[in-house]
Amino acid sequence: MSRQRAVLALDQGTTGSTALVVASDGRILGRGYSEFTQHFPRPGRVEHDAEEIWRVTRRVARAALDDAGREARLEAIGIANQRETVVLWDRASLEPVCRAIVWQDRRTASICAELRRGGHESEVRRRTGLVLDPYFSGTKLTWLFRERPELRAAAEAGDLAAGTIDAWLVARLTGGAVHATDHTNASRTLLYDLHRKAWDPSLADLLEVPAGILPEVRSSSGDFGIARGEHLGREVPVAGVVGDQQAALFGQGCVRAGRAKVTYGTGAFLLLHTGQEVVPSENGLLTTLACDARGGPAYALEGSIFSAGASVQWLRDGLGILEHAAESEERAREVADNAGVYFVPAFVGLGAPHWIPEARGTVVGITRGTTASHLARAALESMAYGTADVIRAMEEDAGLATGELRADGGAARNRWLMQFQADVLGVPVRRAPRVETTALGAAGLAGIAAGIWPDGEALAASSGDPEIYSPAMGSKERDALIAGWERAVAAARSWASEGDPPGQV
Repeated sequence: MSRQRAVLALDQGTTGSTALVVASDGRILGRGYSEFTQHFPRPGRVEHDAEEIWRVTRRVARAALDDAGREARLEAIGIANQRETVVLWDRASLEPVCRAIVWQDRRTASICAELRRGGHESEVRRRTGLVLDPYFSGTKLTWLFRERPELRAAAEAGDLAAGTIDAWLVARLTGGAVHATDHTNASRTLLYDLHRKAWDPSLADLLEVPAGILPEVRSSSGDFGIARGEHLGREVPVAGVVGDQQAALFGQGCVRAGRAKVTYGTGAFLLLHTGQEVVPSENGLLTTLACDARGGPAYALEGSIFSAGASVQWLRDGLGILEHAAESEERAREVADNAGVYFVPAFVGLGAPHWIPEARGTVVGITRGTTASHLARAALESMAYGTADVIRAMEEDAGLATGELRADGGAARNRWLMQFQADVLGVPVRRAPRVETTALGAAGLAGIAAGIWPDGEALAASSGDPEIYSPAMGSKERDALIAGWERAVAAARSWASEGDPPGQV
């Protein structure tokens, strides 16, 4: 039996690591997955053990290769990663010097406020396409160096390296031979000039970050060194690196201007490809780097909803009213409507298009008749409403009407949610034939460098036919539901203040 040309895709996410062995014909030959520990040391703080992430990622990679067996001829590795999470490590030992600060973490809200008071918001936004929010990587490094001066001294001495999770995994895979990231991850740091496509020394000075700790920025499809044989049992080129949401955009075949996708994960992330045009946002969105058809830099508008699937996880793990996340679909179908119950899952603040880090989760409309099924339905509805908010903002910024939304991620398996999303948007939702498009995008970028696929559209075509959900809701009902959601968001906004919410230190 001839072996299939294949790529190992490492999708390192917020709550777990997935590894897929993807064949040249789009088939998944092998698979591995494992969750890892989430650390919540204080309200609003979220941390990961970077060493545990490395161990788990290496373990699931080996599991996927074992699962593929002799059917696969492995030619490259592609990495997709949770983007704004920051790792700081010792260059010599490759050991992390502190826990990674996760993209969800809000501890730098006061630093962001300080920068805004200093009048830096507009210039930072012009250069980076981002807003001053704790979501992004740069102020996390500011916080670390202020809190631990010994780390600053080590960084200035050249002893430390910093990066997002992709750079951390590249360093570990290559035994420290390569310290590099790609343009999509670099563009999420508040340290990268969107127009020049390079690190900005003045932004590094503003955020008090020693520029020498930053990785080299490379094309998403290309040379990121060789993974050492001791890790995977063979030496393999690392040929693709991309932030998870841009990976999903690429995996969905959104490689030309005008195509949009949403990925439902812990959060929900929407990107609209704008080609080679930098589109500034007037509606609370981000301008960010994405990939063209062959992995080179292009641009996109992005809206990030911090908590999406996290709301269902909270119903399962925090309240215990669901045994498993998939049960939410059954519960939503048990009730005829939401009975006026709305859930704004602002566990770690409101992201696009509101950007209120102090906001917190809010449930409104509860009566004695409210059941667990109403809460489950409200959690699912919140994903669709938040997505609709961002799509409307994108349409206004880019001057276009979205004719279709491509959907992927774990919650895209929920057929009730997909239909409700189409109903609320009033346009078809196209669910990817494989919801793991993040890993597929990483595989594609590596595979293009290895000569397996010619471009992103060929990669997407190899995955099969999508499932289409067409809107079936009348405009009157849609408008009433959206009006209720907007009232609920207003209630969540009213809880926010300039300082920490009551009870938080």
